[in-house]
Amino acid sequence: MPMTVKVLISDAMDPKAAAIFRERGIEVDEITGKTPEELKAIVGGYDGLAIRSSTKVTRDLLDAASKLKVVGRAGIGVDNVDIPAATARGVVVMNTPFGNSITTAEHAIALIFALARQLPEADASTQAGKWEKNRFMGVEVTGKTLGLIGAGNIGSIVAARALGLKMKVVAFDPFLTPERAIDLGIEKAELDELLRRADFITLHTPLTDQTRNILSRENIARTKTGVRIINCARGGLIDEAALKDALDSGQVAGAALDVFETEPAKASPLFGTPNFISTPHLGASTSEAQVNVAIQVAEQMSDYLLLGGVTNAINMPSLSAEEAPRLRPYMALAEKLGKLVGQIVGEDVRSVAVEVEGAAAQLNQKPITGAVLAGLMGTYSQTVNMVNAPFLAKERGLDVREVRHDREGDYHTLVALEVGTSSGTRRVAGTLFGNSGPRLVEMFGVEVEAELEGAMIYIVNNDAPGFIGKLGTALGEAGINIATFNLGRRAAGGEAVALIAVDSDVPHSVVEQLCAIDGVRRVVPLTF
Repeated sequence: MPMTVKVLISDAMDPKAAAIFRERGIEVDEITGKTPEELKAIVGGYDGLAIRSSTKVTRDLLDAASKLKVVGRAGIGVDNVDIPAATARGVVVMNTPFGNSITTAEHAIALIFALARQLPEADASTQAGKWEKNRFMGVEVTGKTLGLIGAGNIGSIVAARALGLKMKVVAFDPFLTPERAIDLGIEKAELDELLRRADFITLHTPLTDQTRNILSRENIARTKTGVRIINCARGGLIDEAALKDALDSGQVAGAALDVFETEPAKASPLFGTPNFISTPHLGASTSEAQVNVAIQVAEQMSDYLLLGGVTNAINMPSLSAEEAPRLRPYMALAEKLGKLVGQIVGEDVRSVAVEVEGAAAQLNQKPITGAVLAGLMGTYSQTVNMVNAPFLAKERGLDVREVRHDREGDYHTLVALEVGTSSGTRRVAGTLFGNSGPRLVEMFGVEVEAELEGAMIYIVNNDAPGFIGKLGTALGEAGINIATFNLGRRAAGGEAVALIAVDSDVPHSVVEQLCAIDGVRRVVPLTF
């Protein structure tokens, strides 16, 4: 009987999220408004945690979440999740970057118009009975240059809307290719050029070490005099004190912020500054966006917990729910190859190369590599999985490479693992029999054919008559039954290897007895 999968929704979320979990056969509890300590007391019973911005997924909380496999953020920002801690614990962190994209982009466009026509000030003046028609002389947006800092999903939507308003659009984004810029109908530019040319600047980039204070005091000073600045992305992208000074001096004609470095923003040097507009982080605040992100986070988490599909993960390559069943046997093979090498080579691994050819070369290789690393690193840590294995490999300084061969080899499909050690390289390779059964076909330069299952013994010996009989006798006297016997050798009379599947674990005393057989060079008990 399959175990029940449980998800906790710890922040207020549209009811459709819980409905989707239940439709997919997942047990869900909606428990909101808990303190960190109260949440720690209950989170240990859940496989998934669905949050918005209120819940703080800290290292302490993750330590208490012993069963947790995935955190789903209904929204784009994951500032409230300790990503490194989650990764180290093997917890996938997902967000929903597209559910509120249109809403956020529309809010940026609304603030452009509000700045251009001084709408908040004009509204306040008119409702005060002043009728100051000559005071509010705005500017047209038609023909003006909009500078996009960040041309990803939201930025590209803003660009499309701006082009519809007959604005010119220039964008600074290191990841924007010339071809993509042409497709969007915008001009790619360096930051200095954008600052010099833009009449309006709007930010659509995540907050990272590279983007923090991207509109610094120095960069604001480089802007075109009279520029108008809009930020609906993340607080911390703009030096707020410098922006205040630039508004006071007239270098910046107007600014509109939906996000602040410290939120909730109960006080700011910008408050009360003429030509400044603020909103309380409303970028995603439409009824449509709230429904969309709730639906998306529930679907993404369900796909992962039930099918292994990974969508919009922050700390793991994507793997669609459609890909997962096809990749599952390859990942099982890859993990077994990694586990085989890890148990034989131990911690003496300096580099890892994962090679695929044939049918395997047509697949998404990232999950295959992740499975190899999970098997390999599993010999060092009992809590390793595909999420934290790449993190552990990087932490250990392993050089990890992926190689894809288009050639047709001896097998319809092949996955190979080559590791560099202090004494040279070691290579193993495997294939799938019947497109599902993992089978080892090459081991350290020797052709073999073996299933990697249960308890096994790896033996390196000198190829000589009578060896197999001695080995069988020794195992029989120890009460260990042989299930399968797989042999291979480099050349007659040279080095040979044996992979023996047995019906029980092999104690250390038996390993010592096997090592004492004439011609035996090495004995390693294995578990799969």
